[in-house]
Amino acid sequence: MHLIVLGLNHKTAPVDVRERFSIPKDAIRKGFQHLAEYADLLEAVVLSTCNRSEIYAVTADDAHAGEAVRRFFFDLTGNDEDIEEYLYMHEDEECIRHLFRVAASLDSLVLGEGQILSQVKQAYALALEGHATSTVLNTLFHRAIATGKRVRTETRIAWSAVSVSYAAVELAKDIFGTLDKSSVLIFGAGKMAELTAEHLVSHGAKKLYIANRHMEKAEDFAARFGGEAVPFERAMEKAEDVDVVVTSTGAPHYVVKAWETRHLMTQRKGRPLVFIDIAVPRDVDPEVEEIKGVKLFNIDALEAVVDDHMEERKQEAVEASRIVEEEIVSIEKRFQYLSCRPLMALLSERCERIRCREMQRAHTKLPELTEEQQRAVDHMTRMIVRKILRTPMMKLNASAGTADEAFYIEAMRSLFKLDTIGETGTCEERHHRYRYAQQ
Repeated sequence: MHLIVLGLNHKTAPVDVRERFSIPKDAIRKGFQHLAEYADLLEAVVLSTCNRSEIYAVTADDAHAGEAVRRFFFDLTGNDEDIEEYLYMHEDEECIRHLFRVAASLDSLVLGEGQILSQVKQAYALALEGHATSTVLNTLFHRAIATGKRVRTETRIAWSAVSVSYAAVELAKDIFGTLDKSSVLIFGAGKMAELTAEHLVSHGAKKLYIANRHMEKAEDFAARFGGEAVPFERAMEKAEDVDVVVTSTGAPHYVVKAWETRHLMTQRKGRPLVFIDIAVPRDVDPEVEEIKGVKLFNIDALEAVVDDHMEERKQEAVEASRIVEEEIVSIEKRFQYLSCRPLMALLSERCERIRCREMQRAHTKLPELTEEQQRAVDHMTRMIVRKILRTPMMKLNASAGTADEAFYIEAMRSLFKLDTIGETGTCEERHHRYRYAQQ
């Protein structure tokens, strides 16, 4: 058994390369249908996101196994350009470590982000659906997913905001306690405004009002978030009724001016108002901060929050890394016994076929046996085979992971002629035998 991960990610490849080597789900499904055509590939899981394309594989213990994974990767992407400088390959323990760090969001573009764990789950589910996994990758991915969950449960790596838009929402929550009864006015309809709207809605904001110089953009934005579009020129009138104003336009001048904010606060009769200015250049006149009842946060304040939170995540990542290493030790202890399982299963299979063949011969010579007597003979022969195999099986199992493992494996193969079962036949036949053995 040999574990390999081959791929590229945001650390090794620019976005244009990652885009060309992204692997659609349909291509993954088709690839799994032809997995048996790759002689040394026994199991596979494909993880493809906007930041990474990776193949996790179990291969035969062969010097050319890595090349089989490489061919599978390029066949899936439909691209054969030379990208050697962007690829990485990790084997055995380093493969396990890489997957566990990915699932724990320690290898993500944004440390501690939560999306990657669900993406790992989806990749594994797709491989299961395509019958591309067996004992080894089933064991590995179950433990990887459990490790990711453990990291999120036992550390605070995902607790704090590490994006400007999310930090803006966190600041609003700090002031109001909850956003369940809050309404928000958003100036702008760009990507940053959209991300902020997503966070606001996910945190329960009651009502969104969208103001943009192009009314059709405001209406489209509002429709997607169940909000209401308002004319840009009259947006400050709507601010009389909201709790938070978020500004994210590309205007070269102040969109919110001090004089109109003073008038607005008079109309609000002292009710507090929070301005969150995430635009560069700034949308809100800095003098607004001096007005009674107003709280103003600009991009510098938000980025300071993000920097503080990122430092917190880095500290939590130390504990997360400790958890990952602990889980690696645990799964390696389990894996050390798997190396002998296929051979033990093949030995059992061969002995069972011999027993069944001899039972058929006996039945033709003893036709007078009753059904009950036949069952008794069948049970007796099963027990004889099991007791004969018990000692060699125990010896083989005890040798797993020790210096004697290779000796016992070779001895079993030679004594029981197991080479003719596991190492001959077509690629497809070998795959079927491997699947049977792993069960």
